[in-house]
Amino acid sequence: MLTQQTGVLPPAWINESLAADLPGLTGFARGLTNDLDAVTAGLTLLWSPGGTEGTVRRIKKIKRQLYGLTEFELSRKMILLA
Repeated sequence: MLTQQTGVLPPAWINESLAADLPGLTGFARGLTNDLDAVTAGLTLLWSPGGTEGTVRRIKKIKRQLYGLTEFELSRKMILLA
């Protein structure tokens, strides 16, 4: 499902997982049913939040490195220039 981006299969897979009555798998399947629209979109759309996630991780890394060492303005400049 993940590599071929088949977003129409999750409801059938969820039903099969719930019928199997395996403890870990049924909990996971129930969690997927809470937001089935998001699961389907994630398996069908080509859009990826990778660029945003990378930027957030970079900013968090800089903040961790500078915590307690500089005032706000210098930290802000380093994040904007990095």
